[in-house]
Amino acid sequence: MNEFDNAISVAFPLRGEWLAPHTPGTQIPSHGKFGDQLGQRYAFDFLQVNWTKKGINFFDASTFRYYVLGVPLEKCFCWGKDVYAPCDGKIVRCEDGLNERNPVHLVSDMFVVLKNAFFGNLKNLHPILGNNIIMECENGVYAFFAHLKNNSIKVSVGENIKKGQVLGQVGHAGNSTAPHLHFQLMDSSNLPEAKGIPCVFEKYEVYRENSWEYVYNSVPTDKDRIRFNG
Repeated sequence: MNEFDNAISVAFPLRGEWLAPHTPGTQIPSHGKFGDQLGQRYAFDFLQVNWTKKGINFFDASTFRYYVLGVPLEKCFCWGKDVYAPCDGKIVRCEDGLNERNPVHLVSDMFVVLKNAFFGNLKNLHPILGNNIIMECENGVYAFFAHLKNNSIKVSVGENIKKGQVLGQVGHAGNSTAPHLHFQLMDSSNLPEAKGIPCVFEKYEVYRENSWEYVYNSVPTDKDRIRFNG
């Protein structure tokens, strides 16, 4: 039986063109060997890139600057882009106020990720998850959004949310090596105990053979150039 046979269908939570370097459309768990932790078995990471370049290309600057000086957040393509509710729901958790690292720099960002991996505290996940939101959907399903921009969250705990409503913005807080959105569905709002739930996206476009093609109730791979504009 395919793990996506009974997947939950939700709207794509972003607008514009995106790449999913970590996706259950390529491997499960999507985040590697320890990817079942914190409900992220079927999690996605989304970021924007320059599709005309190869290699590290999520910023408008030279590769030399990224490795040596670091790249300012405002030079990263998806930093500050709006994040949208993929369905109706109710906000059950918001954590904001965690500073982002600026500039983005491979060495310093990897140091933070490794430090949190070995010494992180499951009783205080904010430094790992960054600024984040959990939204209760229908039938015991919860949507989780992580690494949001500092002070960008526009909703509050207890607020009822409509599909397509802006929740916050893409950021670079917590375990992040580049500004991106981490998105997943899970069966609990208690992250240390949550189990991931497979989801598909109702509708988006994939760039194939020099043209855009709509796909429905599908999951992108880590090679797909995808687009959604509402």
